[in-house]
Amino acid sequence: MDKRSYHHGDLRAALIEAGLSLLASRDADDLSLREVARTVGVSATAVYRHFPDKSALMTALAREGLDRLAREQHAASSEAGGGPAGFAATGRAYVRFALANPALFRLIFASPVLQTTDEREHASQSEAFRFLQANAAAAVDDRSRTGATGIVAVRAWAMVHGLAMLMLDGQLPADDELIDQVIGAAG
Repeated sequence: MDKRSYHHGDLRAALIEAGLSLLASRDADDLSLREVARTVGVSATAVYRHFPDKSALMTALAREGLDRLAREQHAASSEAGGGPAGFAATGRAYVRFALANPALFRLIFASPVLQTTDEREHASQSEAFRFLQANAAAAVDDRSRTGATGIVAVRAWAMVHGLAMLMLDGQLPADDELIDQVIGAAG
């Protein structure tokens, strides 16, 4: 993001966008409030009006990341025509989101910023999670089976999250064909 002077508008949104942009080139641990302020072109003290500390900014970035993941999954499902093909497409979108946004993905799912009760509640109530649950419910043939929807959701999430992490950590190649083969088989 180009450094420019910030004059008016939604500073909170500008700070979040700057943070997301900076996460494209570094890990969350290497991001500072001062750097985000410099990127937007405001003083470091201006950041504190919206984020009292780095943890608050990281939480906002993680929330925005979850929202973006949900949008990408909805688009993938819609493009695939919904149903089982759409469910598989959401899984492929999840892995591709992780590969395209590794620092943001790790912040969302591996960082302690989402470990407080309120943030865990937000994560479980995020659109990405609700969409996973809805897809799992649609995939369950016998809805009278207690807990079947939850198991399908956990199985699907574990598979795509595991695949994403294996690829991010270099244990498997970050290969689109492999993503299609692994997740396509589950769809």
